[in-house]
Amino acid sequence: MSYPYQIKSLDEYKAAYKRSVDDPESFWGDVANNFQWRKKWDKVLEWNFKEPNVKWFISGKLNITENCIDRHLKEMGDKPAIIWEPNNPEDRVRTVTYSRLHKRVCQVAQMLKNNGVKKGDRVCIYMGMVPELVYAVLGCARIGAIHSVVFGGFSAQSIADRLEDAKAEFIITADGAFRGEKVIPLKNVIDDALIGNKTVKRVIVYTRTRTPVSMIKGRDIWWEDEMEYAETQVEKEGVVSFPAEEMDAEDPLFILYTSGSTGKPKGVVHTCAGYMIWTAYTFVNTFQYQPGDRFFCTADIGWITGHSYIVYGPLAAGATGVMFEGIPTWPDAGRFWEIVDKHKVNILYTAPTAIRSLMGFGLKPFEGKDLSSLKVLGTVGEP
Repeated sequence: MSYPYQIKSLDEYKAAYKRSVDDPESFWGDVANNFQWRKKWDKVLEWNFKEPNVKWFISGKLNITENCIDRHLKEMGDKPAIIWEPNNPEDRVRTVTYSRLHKRVCQVAQMLKNNGVKKGDRVCIYMGMVPELVYAVLGCARIGAIHSVVFGGFSAQSIADRLEDAKAEFIITADGAFRGEKVIPLKNVIDDALIGNKTVKRVIVYTRTRTPVSMIKGRDIWWEDEMEYAETQVEKEGVVSFPAEEMDAEDPLFILYTSGSTGKPKGVVHTCAGYMIWTAYTFVNTFQYQPGDRFFCTADIGWITGHSYIVYGPLAAGATGVMFEGIPTWPDAGRFWEIVDKHKVNILYTAPTAIRSLMGFGLKPFEGKDLSSLKVLGTVGEP
């Protein structure tokens, strides 16, 4: 896959920057032409900073999952989209090709439809860092439901506040999540969050840790049962199909809440087209991604970095991303470097907090690790 919009030199950067400022409609229109649209836009950009109000790709129609998955299938169906590294290094690595990702996302979309989810509905996702989290996010996007991922470390009250604000009617969670030596009882936390809730109709529960959970009849259902049934619906004679919902460029894609560390959490809405173009453009250019590279973002999908650089940006670019379930210091402080060595990671994107926590261990965690594959290191999140 080629990227005509990729900047390859400082002079090209200066020229691109100048054009983006002098003529943003032409600049971003040319970038957007590299993506798949059901209907092209009538106008690239409208803005009024007094209101403020900014709109991108007015009247354009698309579905982001067709850009993240479907358009790659013919040439790259067998290419890894996600390489999942489990919490425990002794457990099995899972490699998800673009073809398999397509199948699973179609199944999730069908599962959601079977349970009454429709375009515009809000779906809260509260899971650990497993591939099923990505399937859930993209399954929502495929049918036009608005996903709202909540970080797996948040409390029941934090979830309850977000459910109420987003007016979520559906939840996708898991029995539990592994995080180093800890097991986080996700379903139990959800049960506590739903005490007094009147809006949630369905809770879909994925099995990860085999933590004992209570299942409320008529509300709670198992992911595995629903996915098995959905598979029979979306796959006929070896052909997988679930038509993606046509979305307006300015339709909401997801709601992601701020941490609430400086006040009440604020729900930030990202829309379909502008967000897609931005994540793909920044992914390809910031990291100078080249076809065949392996990209490892250590963020959690519960935050915007994870949304943008584990899910949407890399997949829109047809990249291979490494997704990690665990933490950098378990079972020892060499975990990140073991992953880099094992999967021959070319680009590592992490946070200063993680780097600072590892600095205290000195150079010993690097011993015996081959890091020669690394080309680019990036940090994000704080100074």
